[in-house]
Amino acid sequence: MKIGLYFGTFNPIHVGHLIIANHMAEHSDLEQIWMVVTPHNPLKQKNTLLDDYQRLHLVFLATQDYPKIKPSDIEFKLSQPNYTVNTLAHLKDKFPQHEFSLIMGEDNLKSLHKWKNYEFILENHNIYIYPRISEEAENLDLKNHPRIHKIDAPIVEISSTFIRENIKNKKNIKPLLSEKVWEYVDHNNFYKK
Repeated sequence: MKIGLYFGTFNPIHVGHLIIANHMAEHSDLEQIWMVVTPHNPLKQKNTLLDDYQRLHLVFLATQDYPKIKPSDIEFKLSQPNYTVNTLAHLKDKFPQHEFSLIMGEDNLKSLHKWKNYEFILENHNIYIYPRISEEAENLDLKNHPRIHKIDAPIVEISSTFIRENIKNKKNIKPLLSEKVWEYVDHNNFYKK
């Protein structure tokens, strides 16, 4: 099975994430999308980052109605700080029957050359790119790489930071979250302080 890995803190997961994941599941050759919840990096200040399992639960709630989209806690079990190349090696070892690809925003392609063992990742994994609004120059060396696939997906400019700030400021952001996620966030008073 061809699986696309969509990494993120998902703090919280919002409709923009779902639009991109669903578009990749429906308009590429990927058969499933795994929403890989990135654990809290112990070297970084936590600030407004919810507990790892709370964020995983939000992803579970958001993806319940999408049979091709699954939550994943695979990085919770790996030593931190973790690198994508290590996650890919772990997944290949654990699920040798699957073919894993990465899903990332066009903005991340610009810094891919700074990733640990990025050449190895490119040699062994496809990367599906969704468009982002950005004024910086693209990494032209990688843009035309045979393993880089730019998907003509809708440009979604919703950020979890914007959502958190607006919840804190008592603004209605309900349309930006799936109903189950909104209810859980609201019931638990997440991001209100």
